[in-house]
Amino acid sequence: MQEFAPDVLVAGGGNAALCAAIAARRAGASVLVLEAAPRFYRGGNSRHTRNMRVAHDTATANLTGRYTEEEFRDDLLRVTSGATDDDLARIMIHESKDLLHWIGAQGVRFQPSLSGTLGLGRTNSFFLGGGRAMLNALYRTAEALGVAVRYDSEVVDLAIDDNHFKAAVVLENGARYSVPARSFVAAAGGFEANTEWLEQAWGPSAGNFLIRGSPYNHGTVLKCLLEKGATEVGDPTQCHAVAIDARAPKFDGGIITRLDCVVFGIVVNKHAERFSDEGEDIWPKRYAIWGRLVAAQPDQIAYILFDARAITLFMPSLYPPIQADDIRTLAAKLELDPDALETTVAGFNAACRPGRFDPEILDDCATVGLAPPKSHWARPLVTAPFYAYPVRPGITFTYLGTRVNREARLLMQDGRAASNMFAAGEIMAGNVLGRGYAAGIGMTIGGVFGRIAGTGAARHAQN
Repeated sequence: MQEFAPDVLVAGGGNAALCAAIAARRAGASVLVLEAAPRFYRGGNSRHTRNMRVAHDTATANLTGRYTEEEFRDDLLRVTSGATDDDLARIMIHESKDLLHWIGAQGVRFQPSLSGTLGLGRTNSFFLGGGRAMLNALYRTAEALGVAVRYDSEVVDLAIDDNHFKAAVVLENGARYSVPARSFVAAAGGFEANTEWLEQAWGPSAGNFLIRGSPYNHGTVLKCLLEKGATEVGDPTQCHAVAIDARAPKFDGGIITRLDCVVFGIVVNKHAERFSDEGEDIWPKRYAIWGRLVAAQPDQIAYILFDARAITLFMPSLYPPIQADDIRTLAAKLELDPDALETTVAGFNAACRPGRFDPEILDDCATVGLAPPKSHWARPLVTAPFYAYPVRPGITFTYLGTRVNREARLLMQDGRAASNMFAAGEIMAGNVLGRGYAAGIGMTIGGVFGRIAGTGAARHAQN
């Protein structure tokens, strides 16, 4: 492999990496992007996205109303329970206002929000054609600007001396070679596809997890950085984990395996027992807790039950629901105890109090005297046919990462900031997301800190 020593070396190939590469190139630096995946699977978890959350002061052609910085911050504090670096969170939120225009200038196009997303049309901007189309636009722009891209090229080691990046060791087609650079941007995602690492954090139950995200995110770059002096941030058991169809593939199932019907029914475990409030809040602010909730259940399996009135209220999964004309027959198809499931459903039905059902807001349909309660959208399951989806935890990305400062520069264990190492995207998302999630924030973190990291890396390289 002929050696190419760029000004800026970017490890990763998703939204954060591409935003960093484009920003660095537009700042005048030569840039090389190393993507561990083959070209067809380039882009990491960004391939599976649909939108990004952005603050804005007025409605636009594709956003139905204003979403202020203050409201964005309130939403973030609520979903994380305050587990966020407030300084970095404020930067992300403020810069998100310009991100929508900047990323549009890189060729990404947007569309009105999809139906069945429970109010995201005001807060989140949807990519025309989804995540893959968004990535294709960024790659076209990057390559037109002169950014070099290598696929099937995994960064497996880093040469770092006194907090200063020297070179990356790359594995490509079975051969290893070294790439020196003046600046380095780590944007290679988390470790969700590393089952051994997941089991270290979660124990044997991780063997039942499905990996909704990229099968190429092994956490190799993250591990190298932590071993060579980067400061750790986040909890290895915290992650973006949603309830996905248990029939989904082990890896890379993506968004089409996600199930958005929890709020319209009840969720039971293998003992036919409910275990959490299905109507606690609107779905975009709670969907990413359900993976963890299911992970805590016996055998890491659960079942979403609903009746015929709910079947048209959400976007369907790739797999059809399991259907029956009565609860006992449905239980048999799910291999649940029919008596236990009938008892659970009857208890829930009896606890539902009449109200005005409205899937778009926190309505007044709730249970009374039931533990756990269902706080909103509680309607008795009485209208046949009845449906169910089996679900398992679907890990999209992990929150354990590297600590950064407001310049997206790595903070090292000796208390100093790295001279020429930056991070963006999932590999540093734990700075903002200590726990919890709200739809579209991952893309916002990647886009905002990708731009910051790329611009800072170019500035260092040129100086």
